[in-house]
Amino acid sequence: MKSLFTILFFFLLQIFSAQETEEIYANGVFQFDENKPQKIFTEWTRIRQSPGVDTVILDSLQTNHEILILKKEKSVLKLGERAAPWYRISYQKNGKTSEGYLWGGNLCIHYRNKNGYDFLLGLTKTLNKKNPDYEGSVQQNYASVKFLQGNILLDEASFETGSGENLNFAGLSIESGHKLKDVELTLKATTSGGACGVPTYDQYILLKSKKLIALPQLMSVGDAGAYYHSEEFVFPNDKGGIPNAFIFKMEEMEKDENDREKKKNASAVYLWNGNAYLKK
Repeated sequence: MKSLFTILFFFLLQIFSAQETEEIYANGVFQFDENKPQKIFTEWTRIRQSPGVDTVILDSLQTNHEILILKKEKSVLKLGERAAPWYRISYQKNGKTSEGYLWGGNLCIHYRNKNGYDFLLGLTKTLNKKNPDYEGSVQQNYASVKFLQGNILLDEASFETGSGENLNFAGLSIESGHKLKDVELTLKATTSGGACGVPTYDQYILLKSKKLIALPQLMSVGDAGAYYHSEEFVFPNDKGGIPNAFIFKMEEMEKDENDREKKKNASAVYLWNGNAYLKK
């Protein structure tokens, strides 16, 4: 009789445990359209016979290899704060067309081409980071922009992107050099949660002599008119202002208990000498 109760206890425990298991949802940045091309971000991404990390490896592909998304699978794999579906793909290699499955977290979340070079934006890892507001740590995602010519990596710039809730949207744009000395162009990588109270991160990166130079990261966040915090860079040289400089501007607003707005502003000037920037 005792053994019967023991069996029933463990049976009920399994039921409740299953009910409490949280369903894993993929981050929005890893939702790729079917029948659309995409690019490999993680070097030597494994192509598998079926979805899953314990299935047979068929092949591996280098960074910047173009593939075609055939189908998004229902299964989602979460590594740290990165949650992505598995995809069935098709690709060309050594003059042959092949198919297989890969984890969406190994794909670019955005890419651009300029002057014969490729710029790829992707998520690289999740690390524990000490939280300045309380004891303990938080899970912090990291992204990077890879600068390539063909499949040759010329340089890479890494930066933080917040937690999983910050990964609803991502973009990579190419701007001018903003008339900064010896700067060929400026990249702007953005990751955003797209919701109230979830920060948006902007990362500016300068391209100079085939080197990527990351500027201080910008963060903006707000909540339904109750408060906001915004950060931006202004490049005054574009309009004939301070040469070889860029200006950091911050604005905050918070409403008090009487619904009155309290605002705060700050700014800082950074000087560019053709090789590095220095806060004035």
